[in-house]
Amino acid sequence: MTTAPVIELRTYTALDPVRGDLLDVYAEVRAPLLHLPNYAVTSFGERLDRHGTEPGFVAVLAYADSHPIGYAYGNTIERGDRYWQRTSPAPAEEYTGRPALALKEIGVRPAWRGTGTALRIHEALLAERAEPYVTLMVNAAAGDGKVHALYRSWGYEDIGQSQPSLASPLLTVMIRPAH
Repeated sequence: MTTAPVIELRTYTALDPVRGDLLDVYAEVRAPLLHLPNYAVTSFGERLDRHGTEPGFVAVLAYADSHPIGYAYGNTIERGDRYWQRTSPAPAEEYTGRPALALKEIGVRPAWRGTGTALRIHEALLAERAEPYVTLMVNAAAGDGKVHALYRSWGYEDIGQSQPSLASPLLTVMIRPAH
């Protein structure tokens, strides 16, 4: 029987203490895509800084031997949020009529993929949240469709599409109950 790797999960509600660790892990996680404007570290840093000031910001980082190996972060979105406004078709009132947690980013260093670390980070992010739903956007082509399939295995369902910026690919919007 195998056991889950020994990692420490840390939760943060402020960006400053972990901004550097988030940028470091992001750069390795997205290394094959960094040449694309939407995925450049500077573009991510700008999004991260904006997201870090939004209501309900939370980040969970995983550490092994005091080194960051993975992360997830998100924030609360309300009715009328630009997140919902850019989703087509318009999501059901059941999802948009109350606060939801928008999972903005999740990533695990390549050496730690397939160990259950991403799911552990994801579940830690949701553990203390009051929102009834969690939503995310995924590039359906990422990992030849494996990332989309992984989110489905975690209980997410497709509810629409969104293109958050001109530099962004068309993304699939997914949602599931938070608990």
